[in-house]
Amino acid sequence: MMTMDEHDKPIEAAQTTTALQKRVDVLQSQITDMHRARQTTGENPGLSSEVQSLKEKLHEHSKQLEQSAEKLSQLHSENTILWDQNQALNATCNKKHRFNTRVSVSGLTDKQMGPEYSKETSSEDTSDGSRAKGASQTQAGET
Repeated sequence: MMTMDEHDKPIEAAQTTTALQKRVDVLQSQITDMHRARQTTGENPGLSSEVQSLKEKLHEHSKQLEQSAEKLSQLHSENTILWDQNQALNATCNKKHRFNTRVSVSGLTDKQMGPEYSKETSSEDTSDGSRAKGASQTQAGET
């Protein structure tokens, strides 16, 4: 009598043989395709050299693209650094300007501000339209 294992072995062997035969068929088909492609390029040497030339150009362009990407990344980093430095300088200049403006408005004397500013601010208009400084000089001259 045959056991179950003895029946399964021929089935497994047949399945394995079928799978292997399919793989062999696929490989043979691929080899045939490769031979046809080789014959086509062999029959047309110009095509083969053109393909090789295109491959070389593609390789060269890939190198240039990679170099350009590296350069772009470097320039982007430099730009970021310069932008940060510019922002810091602008902030510093703005602080100095605000400080200098406050100091000049509150602490300058007539000599430091110039004679024009001194004349305009030292003689103020009175309610009757005459100048206070001029009015006091006129009153002093009449007395």
